[in-house]
Amino acid sequence: MSEKKINSYEDLEEEKKRLMIRLRSQEVLIRTDLAGLKENLKPIGNAMQMVNKMATRDNSAPAMNFGLEMGIDLIVRKVLLAKAGWFTKIVVPFLVKNYSSHIIGQEKREALVKKIKGFFKKIRPSTTAKSNDITPA
Repeated sequence: MSEKKINSYEDLEEEKKRLMIRLRSQEVLIRTDLAGLKENLKPIGNAMQMVNKMATRDNSAPAMNFGLEMGIDLIVRKVLLAKAGWFTKIVVPFLVKNYSSHIIGQEKREALVKKIKGFFKKIRPSTTAKSNDITPA
């Protein structure tokens, strides 16, 4: 790249414009690269969410979790892993309980939101009632 000597104010303004154009193109290139990187890291984020769900328990539905834990202990530990080693009998049910608590918690939240919406629809029915629904007496 040859360097152009700046001899006048106009030369300085031209160089400034050229550098601003180059700066804008570099910014666009960086944004594109970051978007591609973000897209490529999505599978890692999904894997981390899965690991997080297996390592932590969702306690938003404690009664359901209690029943779930009892069922998992009975089915997984006593039936499916009956001949497994002690480590497997401890770790696998732990992971299954944690992950399933997140599934149950999510379903419970969705059901709760649905009930709340239904409650508000009963209190304040839709204003788009059809005119033929009302019959004169």
